[in-house]
Formats: sequence, C-alpha cells, structure tokens
Amino acid sequence: MSTPPASLRMVEVSGAEALWLEGSSLGRLVYTQRDQTVVRPGRHTWEFGRLVVRTPAPVAAVPATTTYHVDEIRAVGGTGRTVTLSGPVDVITDPDETALPHCLKGMGGAPIQRTLAGWTHGPHDTLLRLRPKTVTGIRLARAEAR
Repeated sequence: MSTPPASLRMVEVSGAEALWLEGSSLGRLVYTQRDQTVVRPGRHTWEFGRLVVRTPAPVAAVPATTTYHVDEIRAVGGTGRTVTLSGPVDVITDPDETALPHCLKGMGGAPIQRTLAGWTHGPHDTLLRLRPKTVTGIRLARAEAR
C-alpha cells in the first residue's frame, strides 16, 4: 500500500523573513527591454543591506529599477521558499571596487568578482547593487495534520 503525498501549503512571509536568503546563491534578474521581459541568471550575496548580483546582462540593457527572484525548492517534498526583491540598481563599474576585498557575508572579504563566479567573462559580465524597496516571499511548507 502506498502512502498518499503530504499536503502542502503556501505561507506569505514578511519582508524581514523573506530577506533571509541563506542557502541559496543563485537567482534571476528580471527586467523589461524593448517591451519584452528578459530573465538572466545571477549569483548574489549581501553587502551592507544591499544585494550584490553578478549576471550576464549587458550594462546598457539594465534599467534603473529592476527585480531579482530567488527560490529554493526541494524536489523531494516540494517544500522551500521563493523571494522577489525590487528596487533601484547601481551598476558597479569601478575596477578598484570590484577588485578590493569586501565584507561580504560569509565570504571572508574576497573580491566581488572572485566571490560571485559568473557564467561569462567579457562585456556582458555585469555587477549590480540592488537596494530592495519591495520584498515579497512565499514559504512552501507541509500542511499540519488535522
């Protein structure tokens, strides 16, 4: 006799809880370009209350405000979380800033470009600093037995 799958529930989480992105360093940068939605992979870490993202997006294409989405969903069981942050972004172009050690959470002060490995190197290897203005999240959890 097989066991029926466990029921799952979605729980909206507050901005403070949603900001907890530990365990996941991959996400997606989402923005509009020429009336089309563009989604690019990204690697991220926190730096002084801002999200630093390395993504293969052309600098000229990234708008002044953008969205970044992170999720961590376990294939077995379907539990996990999803978080979406939106806000203004600054492109980090100063080579001295990208090469200097930073106090990145859990990174021991390594240079940003070495800490956040990219998929490409060249003109579309972009570093961004996102200042979250809106943060939304959903936690996927097992429904409690009744």
